[in-house]
Amino acid sequence: MTTELLYGRNAVREALRARRRALRRLVISRSVQESGIIADIIRLAEQAGVPVERIERQALDRQLRDANHQGVMLETGPYPYVELEECLQAAADRREPALLLLLDHLQDPQNIGTLLRTAEAVGCHGVVIPGRRAADITPAVVNASSGAVEHLRVAMVTNLAQTIEALQRTGIWVAGLEQDEAAKDIDTVDLDLPLALVIGAEGTGMARLVRERCDFLVRLPIVGQVGSLNAAVAGSIALYHAWRQRFRSVPEE
Repeated sequence: MTTELLYGRNAVREALRARRRALRRLVISRSVQESGIIADIIRLAEQAGVPVERIERQALDRQLRDANHQGVMLETGPYPYVELEECLQAAADRREPALLLLLDHLQDPQNIGTLLRTAEAVGCHGVVIPGRRAADITPAVVNASSGAVEHLRVAMVTNLAQTIEALQRTGIWVAGLEQDEAAKDIDTVDLDLPLALVIGAEGTGMARLVRERCDFLVRLPIVGQVGSLNAAVAGSIALYHAWRQRFRSVPEE
C-alpha cells in the first residue's frame, strides 16, 4: 500500500478539502497554535473521519527531513491521476471550449507547482504530463502548488507527441510557447478556441517532435535586456492571456 506524506498547511488543507485521495492520518506538531488555518485543517480532518495525532516537532522534522512542513503532515494514498478523456469530458460538461496545459518534461517541482496553481486558478480542464523523464505529482509539487493540484485533473501519458495528435483529432488546437522568431506574438493570436498550451522543459524547451506537432507557436513580447522568462512565469502569463480572451468573449447577463 503506497503512502505519501503531504506537508505544508495549504497543501494539506486542500487535500482534505478535495477528498480525492485515501486520507489516512493527520499529524500536527505540538508547537503550533491550533487556530486559523491549523484549526481549519483539524476540522476538515475530523469531518472526513481522519485520525489526528499530535507529536513533537523534532519527530516531524525527522520524518520529513528538510521539507518546510509548517508543523503539519498528512498521510495519504498516491495522487489520483485521470485518463485524458476525463479532462475533455470536463470541458464538455461545463459547455466550454477545452483549455488544457501540456508540460513537456519539466523537472523542477517549484516550476511545475507554480504552473499547476495557475492552471487551477484559470479553470483549466486538465493538465497532461509525460510518464518518463519528467517530475510527477510528488508531495513537493503539491506543496509548491499550494495544494491547487488536488483540485486539478492530471493525466499522465506515455507519448506527448502522440497525445497532441489525438487532441487535434478531437478539434483542439495546440499552441507551443517558445521564445524564438518562428513564434507569433501572443497578442496577435486568437486563443479563444479549444486549446492545449504546451510548455517546454527548463532550458531546453519543447522536444523536436512535440514542437513539430504544434499547430502554431506563440511568444511573449519582451523589451528588457533579459531575453526570456522562466517556464513557470511564461506559462502562467500565457494561461492568463488565454483565460482573459475567453472571459472577454462571454456576454454580460
